[in-house]
Amino acid sequence: MKQYLLLTKPGIIFGNLISVAGGFFLASRGDIDFPLFLATAIGISLVIASGCVLNNYIDRDIDSKMERTRNRALVQGLVPARNAVIYGCLLGIAGFALLYTATNMLTVWLSLFGFAIYVGAYSLYLKRHSVYGTLIGSLSGAAPPVIGYCAVSNEFDMGAWILLVIFSIWQMPHSYAIAIFRLKDYTAAAIPVLPVKKGILATKKHIVLYIVAFIIATIMLTLSGYTGNQFLVVAGVISVYWLGLALAGYKTSNDQRWAKKLFMFSIITITALSVMMSIDFQEPRKDGVWVAIHNPATQSMKID
Repeated sequence: MKQYLLLTKPGIIFGNLISVAGGFFLASRGDIDFPLFLATAIGISLVIASGCVLNNYIDRDIDSKMERTRNRALVQGLVPARNAVIYGCLLGIAGFALLYTATNMLTVWLSLFGFAIYVGAYSLYLKRHSVYGTLIGSLSGAAPPVIGYCAVSNEFDMGAWILLVIFSIWQMPHSYAIAIFRLKDYTAAAIPVLPVKKGILATKKHIVLYIVAFIIATIMLTLSGYTGNQFLVVAGVISVYWLGLALAGYKTSNDQRWAKKLFMFSIITITALSVMMSIDFQEPRKDGVWVAIHNPATQSMKID
């Protein structure tokens, strides 16, 4: 049973649940439907688990060439490949069925979109054949917070677009950092990630540019009226520090150690943003003016 559980990549599921909660609570704006949240969280967890199991099945040949993945269950033959496919499909069917029953069709379609990008476009083709695999795959990584948001709103509005942009951009330096400190693995498996194809220096330049774009995108969440000043301050401080870490990569003598540190801080960054958007939300009004709710300190700023 442990091997079947590991096929679902629990760490990835947990990380994505944090972003799902961020999107869900941002859209809820204090009026939380806990049964809907539970159904959304379980449903998307099952869909993500399905994608991870099928990804393990698809990648079992290249996993055998990489040090960090050569001990996975499918590589070692601890789980039959046929069982993994059936298991992955059943998880996906259960997840989509729950989302269809408990949420709305927009949420279901967004889940299908993320699943198709990850399993179909990324795992089956782009990861092995294109340096742009990371860029396209980032869309699937950005889907969970948007799914959480739309489970509540049932509308793909500006807030959903901004979340999609923020989390898509975040995926890039996060993934590039992994590719640098796991460069030997990716080279051995002939996976065409940016450091393998263009070199570490070019990758560092891309990382800096994507973090700058990330900072701009997070600011837009406040400027567009979806979050308050507390979110803006936290997002600004932590993002600028992340940028500082990225710039330090130009002076480092140990690229692997620097990249691992950058990777770890990227997780802290996105977790902090998910938490802050959950608690420092804003309430939209029909006239387009946004005012803070559940925050007495801002009530005097209300515009009539």
